[in-house]
Amino acid sequence: MKICAIGLRGIPDVMGGIESHCQQLYPKMVQQGVQVTVLARSPYVNQKRYNFEGVEVISVWALRHKLLETFLHTFIAIFYARLFVKPDIVHLHAIGPALFTPLARLLGMKVMVTHHGADYDRQKWSSFAKKVLRFGEKMGIVFGNRVLVVGRSLSEALKISYPEHADKVSFVPNGMLPTFTGKLSSNYLPKDLDINSDDYVLTVGRLVPEKGFHDLVDAYKKSDITKKLVIVGDSDHQDEYCSNLRKSASSNILFAGRRSGDELKALFQHASVFILPSYHEGLPIVALEAISAGCPVLLSDISPNLDIDAPKDCYFGVGDVEVLAGKLSSLSGLDLNLNRDAFLSKYNWESISDVTLGHAQNLLI
Repeated sequence: MKICAIGLRGIPDVMGGIESHCQQLYPKMVQQGVQVTVLARSPYVNQKRYNFEGVEVISVWALRHKLLETFLHTFIAIFYARLFVKPDIVHLHAIGPALFTPLARLLGMKVMVTHHGADYDRQKWSSFAKKVLRFGEKMGIVFGNRVLVVGRSLSEALKISYPEHADKVSFVPNGMLPTFTGKLSSNYLPKDLDINSDDYVLTVGRLVPEKGFHDLVDAYKKSDITKKLVIVGDSDHQDEYCSNLRKSASSNILFAGRRSGDELKALFQHASVFILPSYHEGLPIVALEAISAGCPVLLSDISPNLDIDAPKDCYFGVGDVEVLAGKLSSLSGLDLNLNRDAFLSKYNWESISDVTLGHAQNLLI
């Protein structure tokens, strides 16, 4: 079986939830005998053609543009796939690329779509862009041969919205990284940040409005907490939001940029708490990474975060700066205990790979 993946920026170690999903999923599918080709966006990878753990990655030209990048690249990549890769299945990731599902079907290819979240809820999009994304969702569900959805609540909602296509919609979650479980000493913490174990709170993600980092900064300033706030991540496109957010940097509010490997692992493991104040998620891989590392979590109460089923104290109202400030001021009094082993079993990439492969195989019967 040959699968061609389209919709992600690239792998490995390219920032983003979809990219993390693909980086974990496809090497495991390769181990099961699947031939996988990822068509990456040229601005995010350094080589034209290379191999990552058995996955072939090909750089296809993309315009680095906030609005046009995804759509233009997907359009080009689908023709590239048909002419040069000739896969059994095109695997489209996210509802933006899913807009082109009918095109892939018209070119004679079977299409599996992974729905990573209701992107039309993202604050950065205009009303027109949100309508386009909703249409992309519809095209993926109506014309896709199989639709995998990373969020349990979203999966059920889509079955209700599209009852005539409900039989091809399946819940397949993101997974956790067991590599975060082996304890690292605090010596692995980034030296340039000048932080100590259990003396900082952590958040990780792209610096975009829907991640809610502005709420976290406001809540931090209103709280009585004396620990530092470490914000790990960057933006793909420098804009006014990112620039304004960075202006809040101080001796206690640290913008750490992108971190990976043992540095990121140590940051998770030695944080007092990991905070995800998002307005929009699919199923947040970054929260699962924190739990995998044994870090307590505070999460906004949007449906994808609630799907994680963390204890009640782990949640706060999305956008509720006052409540989040109160939780930061009283961390020691909160019940943030999680059964990490149970989560590792539930969100296991091996089983997720098996399920995804099963859905792909069924398309070729």
